[in-house]
Amino acid sequence: MMGAAERIAANDPKSAIDAGPMHFRQWIAVAITVGLNALDGFDVLSISFASPGIAREWGISQSILGWVLSMELLGMAIGSVLLGGAADRFGRRPTILGCLSAMTLGMYGAGQASGLEELLAWRLLTGLGIGGMLAAINAAAAEFSNNRRRSLAMSLMVIGYPIGGVLGGLVVQQLLVAGGWRDVFVFGAWATAAFIPLVWLFVPETPAFLDRRRGPNALDRANRILLRFGHSAVLQLSPEPETAARRSLADIFSPQLIATTLLITFAYFAHITSFYFIIKWVPKIVVDLGFAPSAAASVLTWANVGGATGGALFGLIATRVDLKRLTICTLFASTGLIIWFGSGADDLPGLAIMVAVAGMFTNAAIVGLYALFAQIFPTHVRATGTGFAIGVGRGGAALAPVIGGYLFQAGMGLQAVAAIMGAGSFLAALALLRLRVRQGD
Repeated sequence: MMGAAERIAANDPKSAIDAGPMHFRQWIAVAITVGLNALDGFDVLSISFASPGIAREWGISQSILGWVLSMELLGMAIGSVLLGGAADRFGRRPTILGCLSAMTLGMYGAGQASGLEELLAWRLLTGLGIGGMLAAINAAAAEFSNNRRRSLAMSLMVIGYPIGGVLGGLVVQQLLVAGGWRDVFVFGAWATAAFIPLVWLFVPETPAFLDRRRGPNALDRANRILLRFGHSAVLQLSPEPETAARRSLADIFSPQLIATTLLITFAYFAHITSFYFIIKWVPKIVVDLGFAPSAAASVLTWANVGGATGGALFGLIATRVDLKRLTICTLFASTGLIIWFGSGADDLPGLAIMVAVAGMFTNAAIVGLYALFAQIFPTHVRATGTGFAIGVGRGGAALAPVIGGYLFQAGMGLQAVAAIMGAGSFLAALALLRLRVRQGD
């Protein structure tokens, strides 16, 4: 039963969600964001699974393959920045639906590509959709959750990525045995399309967005969603701050937020460079060691098993430990484990163990960074700030396989390349040491 203070706090749509219990329909909406992030995991990794077959069919060099591996990451960088703002302007739900449509078209087109240029164009479109969806679902998962369960919900959403890689890897191993690399993209297209009706039916707009954006019938729309989630209707929107008229999506660069924006963006950029070195180059490294492409998919699957495990453990530990400190410690550990991965292994099981442990800590650090996004950016720029950080950060993701390709082509060994690429996680930890964490409104 609510006390008097809680009843007052729940007089507007956002506070009704923040202070109220988590209804099972809210958990369903959060679960769908987990599935959407799993699509991201599969869609991004699909090009890694397919890369040995693409290189063999079209006879492309390692340096060119690096650009192939990076193209959807470039699209994600653009999509996160541009479409993150769309999620704050037009809503989380329509942005997610539009991005799913773009991803479906891009994945299917990649499976039908007849040449390198055509494949790159379809991967760019896929990346645009993924980038925009990431910013939107990060805000949606936070805003569908109450204050008590928000960290858990965010952790579950983020570990959807490695779960998608694990499940996708199991499917891809069978696809590569029975078919070719094009089948990977066609499967991804059908899986992505299946989420469009799920979002349409079970993911409404967030009450927090309607409360902040206001607009025609905002209170009625918010109340319908609150009733659907098992909460009581409210009588009014939250009081409009005196500064609301001057609010804009550019507020992430305001004097109050610019240091926060730049530090969290740099941290994400630096760490994601290290993370995607592992994710993008593992399949090619395994094949170059003399193993079959299906074995490469198996090793990458273990990277995602480790990632999902690490993300889940991080979410549990974060309920008892300061989020920023835990993320910094995890980033330092990631640095050491990427360097350890560079020492290599003599057999496939040993390599799989190394990749799994490295994946555990590198993905746990991403869980921490996503949770920090939800904490530090206010509601009216939550998707914009998240999208900017992810967009610029995915520039680092796009650079990772390219840099790795040129370093390998220059004759450097795996140990030296891993040491250079692992430095990104170390720099990210240093940036977070300077970050001041304040709870967004």
